[in-house]
Amino acid sequence: MSDKGRLKKELTELGRDKKSGVTVEVKSEDMMELEGLIKGPEGTPYEGGLYQIGIKIPHGYPFEPPKMQFLTKIWHPNISSQTGAICLDILKDQWSPALTIKTALLSLQALLCSPEPDDPQDAQVAQMYLNDQTTFKQTAKFWTETYARPKEPGADDDAAVKRLVEMGFSRDKCVAALADARGDENAAVNALLGGM
Repeated sequence: MSDKGRLKKELTELGRDKKSGVTVEVKSEDMMELEGLIKGPEGTPYEGGLYQIGIKIPHGYPFEPPKMQFLTKIWHPNISSQTGAICLDILKDQWSPALTIKTALLSLQALLCSPEPDDPQDAQVAQMYLNDQTTFKQTAKFWTETYARPKEPGADDDAAVKRLVEMGFSRDKCVAALADARGDENAAVNALLGGM
């Protein structure tokens, strides 16, 4: 059984922390599902991005590592561009009960600064990182702009709404579908098509 007291304490401390650039939101009543948010580090192709991290707390926590995956799409050798799965030793065999949710999120932030292409989660991205740094940085920056930029209310959404309306859906349905899909236009199209 996980140590709920410790988890509560960790979450309280994270709630007070305004400097690290990582936050956590509780997603389930039993505190076993969380959602982390990390800022893309300055001076990297991820700068300006906000990355959502799905966090599942196993029953053996803190003796077992939390299960984490990127919910925000990202172009990085150690993170699957398809599933968001993460290759990071402290989330596997190098976990220690001395580590916390916050240290794990800060380690993910550090991983964005210094990828490990020799131990990749996504071989295609790792090959690009090793063989063509310029294209890698351009692609990673494009993915940051496309998937991780916080949307200004009404800014880019208007163009997306307009494109969806042109497909024959009502404006209200398009706005609702985009909101439900957190601005992901493809997911909104799928939802709209599924609701026909």
